[in-house]
Amino acid sequence: MRKLSLFIATSLDGYIAKPNDDLSFLKLVEKDGEDYGYAQFTDTIDTLIIGRKTYDYVLNEIGPSHYDNGERDVYVITRTERPDAGKIKFYTGDLTELVHNLKSENGKNIYCDGGAEIINELLKNDLIDEFIISVIPVLLGGGTRLFKDGRPEQLLEFMTAKTFDTGLIQLHYKRKK
Repeated sequence: MRKLSLFIATSLDGYIAKPNDDLSFLKLVEKDGEDYGYAQFTDTIDTLIIGRKTYDYVLNEIGPSHYDNGERDVYVITRTERPDAGKIKFYTGDLTELVHNLKSENGKNIYCDGGAEIINELLKNDLIDEFIISVIPVLLGGGTRLFKDGRPEQLLEFMTAKTFDTGLIQLHYKRKK
């Protein structure tokens, strides 16, 4: 069965975005030739789930090729219907149902790249199998929390912790069965 992985960056105080969905703090750890295992990770996936706000931000900042490389299915979770564009599907249905259907199909793993509402919904339904969380050495003091309240407690199994000379620490956990 396919697994669903969260691969995301957060500030030390637990924010994935500053107020107004500002992700500029991610630039603090940008370094030529260092992708923090992103390329290696994305080789293991063929499906991406992402919230519309995160998708729109990346589209404006990086461009469409960051998500749509023509080889993977991209599900943008949205409340507003939009026409699909190539392998990008704008999905307005039930997220839990989508993930159950995707996990039951053959293929590589599934990647969730946020945002917080999507992550929280997946956690409420115990659907995230693996957590790869890059902690950036900054205290933002406010913004969008990675983990929201109002979900069940979940035990995780520690896999690895990697340190980088930029000060970033990458934590890897999997869901305890």
